[in-house]
Amino acid sequence: MIVLGVESSCDETGLALYDTQRGLLSHALHSQVAMHEEYGGVVPELASRDHIRRALPLLEQVLGKAGTRLSDVDAIAYTQGPGLAGALLVGASVACSLGLATDKPVLGVHHLEGHLLSPLLASDPPQFPFVALLVSGGHTQLMRVDGVGQYTLLGETLDDAAGEAFDKSAKLLGLGYPGGPAISRLAEFGDPDAYKLPRPMLHSKDFNFSFSGLKTAVLTVVKQQGAAGTNGANICEQDKANIARGFVDAIVDVLTAKCVSALKHTGLKRLVIAGGVGANRQLRESLNAAAAKKRFEVYYPELEFCTDNGAMIAFAGAMRLQINPDAAKRDYSFNVRPRWPLDELRTI
Repeated sequence: MIVLGVESSCDETGLALYDTQRGLLSHALHSQVAMHEEYGGVVPELASRDHIRRALPLLEQVLGKAGTRLSDVDAIAYTQGPGLAGALLVGASVACSLGLATDKPVLGVHHLEGHLLSPLLASDPPQFPFVALLVSGGHTQLMRVDGVGQYTLLGETLDDAAGEAFDKSAKLLGLGYPGGPAISRLAEFGDPDAYKLPRPMLHSKDFNFSFSGLKTAVLTVVKQQGAAGTNGANICEQDKANIARGFVDAIVDVLTAKCVSALKHTGLKRLVIAGGVGANRQLRESLNAAAAKKRFEVYYPELEFCTDNGAMIAFAGAMRLQINPDAAKRDYSFNVRPRWPLDELRTI
């Protein structure tokens, strides 16, 4: 069974072809980072318009790479939510139009389920069950995953997500957009002892997170050191690196500690990291060290599948259809769910 995946939830347009027999056939991705950079963040209307321009050329690209015709596709999966409403509507309309034109069934997929299952695309995939840390710009959640659609929420952020804290703190330091990778790179040159920033909820005895206070701590330090502004303009580069190191160390310590606690609580020995922050080098090093010490296994998506992509949507759709081939419908009316809690999902 060949599934076409369409991802358009935010600022990346991704299409991919996944075959349940042969694996991932091809994928293509267009990032809008350069377009949104001058605005300091994603502009929803611009994002939606760019998805319209990119979707069909990317479709031709993935079909060409795979040596496949659209008529060979058995089903089309698209991101139904959560995400930006306008951006989601573009992907949904493209998928359903293709389905109607070719008489192929379509299936709406949960964006976060795509991320959760993306490590299974790796050459050495984890086996169920496992604890998953879903950590991105919009979400920070710990889940117990017993199978496709079998998700138990253990804890989540009470305010800013980890990726959001990365981007906002980077902006305070004048690092531009996207800020997460920039502040992580800068932190590599910082002194770990220069700034000891708070570790929110580190000892809360639950699996929830809170990162708004950490972001506020960065703001306070920037104001103190910058004197005349709060955008990092008056802070020397070494001090910026020191602040960045203090921030990254704090957020990594919290994420690592919560993951270890969740594994102990569930009795599981497999940890899966999913989402854009899963590409963070410092987080991977910390989790790998904890895994060696505590004797558990940790799995990551391939770096190209950490951010939003069509491959994870095609794969999640294929997994759903293997459980229930009737999950995809030939009803080409569609709706999107910009807010869609993952714990509402069940095995179809």
